[in-house]
Amino acid sequence: MSLIGDLGSLILGTAYALRVPLAIAGIVALVVLAVVARRRGWAAVARHHPRASAGLLAIALLVGVPVTWYLVSPAFLSTELQEAPVVVAADPSPATTAEPSSPPAATQRPGASATPEATASPPPTPEPWTPAPPRRGEFAGTDDFHFGRGTATLSEVAPGEWVVRFDDFAVRNGPDLFVYLSPDPDGYTDRAIEVARLRADRGSYNTPVPPGTDVSGVRSVLIWCKQFSHLFAVATLDG
Repeated sequence: MSLIGDLGSLILGTAYALRVPLAIAGIVALVVLAVVARRRGWAAVARHHPRASAGLLAIALLVGVPVTWYLVSPAFLSTELQEAPVVVAADPSPATTAEPSSPPAATQRPGASATPEATASPPPTPEPWTPAPPRRGEFAGTDDFHFGRGTATLSEVAPGEWVVRFDDFAVRNGPDLFVYLSPDPDGYTDRAIEVARLRADRGSYNTPVPPGTDVSGVRSVLIWCKQFSHLFAVATLDG
C-alpha cells in the first residue's frame, strides 16, 4: 500500500469524521472572508490584478472541488444491485447408455475349426464432476472511513469457472473501485489478481472470475481503489 494512499486515508478519514463541524466552520469562514473583502476593497484589487486573482481562484478550485466531491459524493451517490445467485451447472459428463444386447451365437458346422472372436472392451466411464467446496469470508473495512460489511463467497459453478458472490454487501463508495483476489489473507500484494470493476457498492450480486484464473492460492477478496492504490475492504476466506 502506498504512502500517498495511507496519508490520503488519514486526512480524508479525519475530515469525514469531523464533516459537520468542518462544514459549519467553512460556511463561517466564507462569510467572514466576504465581509473582510468588502471592507478592505479586495474586489477592486482583484479587478486590477486579473491574472493573479485567476491563479488563486484556480488553485482554490483545484484543491477544494476534489476534496469536497470525495467527502460529499458518498452521501448521495450509491449504486445498489440485487440478483439471484448463480446456479451450479449440472454434471457435464456424458450419460452412460445401455450396451446393445449381443447377437445370437452363430451355429458352427461339424468339422469346422473353432476360432475365438475378439471382443471390444467398453470405453472407460468418465468420473462425474464435483464442484470444489465454496469458500466464504466476512468483509471488514480498513478504517472508520473505509467501512466494509457483508459476505464474499468464491464458488466453482462449472468445471474451471468461478464466481465471487456478494451477499448483504456494503462498502464506502469511492473512485475507481475494483474486485481483487489476493494470496494474502489480510490485504493487497503485487500477486493479487484483478477480477473486475466493482458493480455496485451495495447489494447482493455475482462477479464472474476471468476464465483460466488459478484460484488455488487465493486467500482473500479485496475491494481496491486503483486510482489511489488504497485498500477499502477485505474478506478473508475460510479453508
